[in-house]
Amino acid sequence: MKHLLKMLDLSTDEIIDILNLADQLKYEQKHGIAHRLLEGKTLGCIFQKASTRTRVSFEVGMYQLGGYPMFLSSNDLQIGRGEPVEDTARVLSRYLDGIMIRTYKQQEVEDLARFGTIPVINGLTDFSHPCQILADLMTIREYKGRLDGLKLCFVGDGNNMMNSLIVGGLKVGMKVAVACPEGYEPDSRVLDFAAEVGGFELYRDPRGAARGADVVITDVWASMGMEADAAKRREAFASFKVDSEVMEYAKSDAIVQHCLPAHKDEEISSSVFEAHSAEIFEEAENRLHAQKAVLVKLLSK
Repeated sequence: MKHLLKMLDLSTDEIIDILNLADQLKYEQKHGIAHRLLEGKTLGCIFQKASTRTRVSFEVGMYQLGGYPMFLSSNDLQIGRGEPVEDTARVLSRYLDGIMIRTYKQQEVEDLARFGTIPVINGLTDFSHPCQILADLMTIREYKGRLDGLKLCFVGDGNNMMNSLIVGGLKVGMKVAVACPEGYEPDSRVLDFAAEVGGFELYRDPRGAARGADVVITDVWASMGMEADAAKRREAFASFKVDSEVMEYAKSDAIVQHCLPAHKDEEISSSVFEAHSAEIFEEAENRLHAQKAVLVKLLSK
């Protein structure tokens, strides 16, 4: 593994290896065992999209690993003023040990990796959110003790979360069912992958997707950058709320995940959110541990 650009790039063994290391690092942190494995390393964190969890977890993670995180706003970089990505990549490669970028276009992340000479981590794009999915898989395994053979259900938009959960879930042996309105399907590359692997179903009714699920996951209906379509999306997704009725179709011990921030009583009812808040906020914490594992795998070489 040279970079973390999208879930499609990771093998099953690489995913499990990251999760195992994340578990170890979490245990060590909880027991006060220092793991300054990236002493002297510097991570440039480029943000073209605002963030709470991504920024805090990466900065804290690098600090705990003994490294230095450098916040780089697009307003402060020449990349935000028209400098070609390939030039930015070649310059930053001479200063930094790694780059994490949270942006819109997947191609921008791919180009940074192509033209740079240091590891690149996708902190989020419109196509993929691999760091979040690694944290999700880590949390599911904590609660269920395994991944292989479980059923994962995602209800909502065919966005970066749905794309990445389909790929990540299938790669670790889960069955994956998603529910979305017509016109809001996952990316065709993801559908092609799912058709090849098998174990995937797409529904137009969240109750069908949730039937027999071990974990039910949702996300906001209008992601960052889609605010102009928010009203249209609320209408299209009106029957795609994860509420008590949908949860009745899942297994009685099903857990719920949400990558946050949540618009309560839109994509998820307040009652379901609060009933599963322990799982949801454990998931949020696990961003820290999963990303530390990625950082160690990429930057300690």
